[in-house]
Amino acid sequence: MKHYKAGFSSFLLSPAGRFSVNPIPAPAGIEQLSMTENKQNEIKVAVFDLNGTFYNDSSKDEFFKFVSKKKPRKVAYYFQMLYYKLLLKLNQIRQTEFKENFFNYLDNLSPEQVEAYAREFWQQEYPDNFNQEVKERLDKLKQEGVQVYCATGGLELYVNPLFELYPIDGIFGTKANYVDNTYLVDGKACKAEEKLKRLDEHFGGKRYKIVEAFSDSKEEILDEAQKAWLIKDGKLKRYR
Repeated sequence: MKHYKAGFSSFLLSPAGRFSVNPIPAPAGIEQLSMTENKQNEIKVAVFDLNGTFYNDSSKDEFFKFVSKKKPRKVAYYFQMLYYKLLLKLNQIRQTEFKENFFNYLDNLSPEQVEAYAREFWQQEYPDNFNQEVKERLDKLKQEGVQVYCATGGLELYVNPLFELYPIDGIFGTKANYVDNTYLVDGKACKAEEKLKRLDEHFGGKRYKIVEAFSDSKEEILDEAQKAWLIKDGKLKRYR
């Protein structure tokens, strides 16, 4: 087979006299430029857990106490909650099943009523019961143009009103539907690898990079971050 060069393409002439076009590879500089553009187009993201991380306490426990003061009969659910906590600790139930049963005390409270209670609850808690060191880092990241997200196992229903007080770019929590006067978890509890899955779904194929992550326990979201922080005794410690 004979080989000819013409213009910007390379032509091969077969014995039968047919031509085929073989494009010349792009110069290395162009490929490097493309890679740089991709990096520049990456969305910078910071992700933080809520309980024991941004919020100093356990919101599911503290919100139960708050609702019980409003509705004293709800105190009767306390022992049921201890039972489900024990089952979870013994690995007898999964996180999703635990969430669904733990929040039985919200039965017969409409979503509107729960949100109203949650709004009042967070106004009582914020900012005094929040980790100021974490907040300062999140404030700095926001100023630098980094998108900030909360990824928590808490129900979005009662967590959402918090971020009316401290606006961020988005929240990923456990979803629940109000069916026949009780709350049923929609999908999986937002824990562990589910947090990363929810991030992927949110960005829908767009390139993003977790530049910082914060949690009070070792979890997948910390492993994926460029800079990860573990909160121990209220203090930030570098995880990686």
